[in-house]
Order: sequence, then structure tokens, then C-alpha cells
Amino acid sequence: MPGPIVHVGAVVTCMHAGPAQPTAPFPRVMVSGQPVVTLATPYVVAGCALASVPSPPCVSAQWVVGATRVFAGGAPVITQTSQAICVPTGQGLLVLTTQPRVIAT
Repeated sequence: MPGPIVHVGAVVTCMHAGPAQPTAPFPRVMVSGQPVVTLATPYVVAGCALASVPSPPCVSAQWVVGATRVFAGGAPVITQTSQAICVPTGQGLLVLTTQPRVIAT
């Protein structure tokens, strides 16, 4: 499914509104002047609101579905419609805002 490419400045959160940041974006490809995020880029989550005893809060996340036709450094780029899995909850990430100009499928 086509969608805007996610870059370092995109607003990404876990399902519990904890902000997520990429730890190693791909610096050789830029959109809106910022490096893109690829399928190989792990995310770290800080401030996850899930604080119940049986389920610990989200700590990190990894993208599992990226673009099918656009790659950066051999890895699929992440789009606003891509899917990720948070550890240890198993829930996803939400891309709330990103640059609107560059679309990938």
C-alpha cells in the first residue's frame, strides 16, 4: 500500500502514546532534508503509558513490513502504512505525522 516515506523527524509512538525514536536511520538517503528510516532501523520507545503488572511497557520496536518497491541501502524504506512490533507487548507503532511529498509503494 503506498504511503509517505518515514524520516527521522516523523512523529512515531507506540500504541500507548509512548514516543518512539529511530536508533540508526539511513543517512545517505534524505527526504525533507532528513535521513529515511528503513526496515533494518530499530526504534527505542520512552515513556510508554502501559504500566500494568502483567504487561511491562513498550521498550523497543522493530519494523516488519516496509515498502515493496523502494529501497535505501538494500533495505525497504518505511512508509506511514508500514507495520512494526513492540517488545515486549507485541503491539505496533503508529506513524502520526511524516513528510507528505515523497510517496513509496
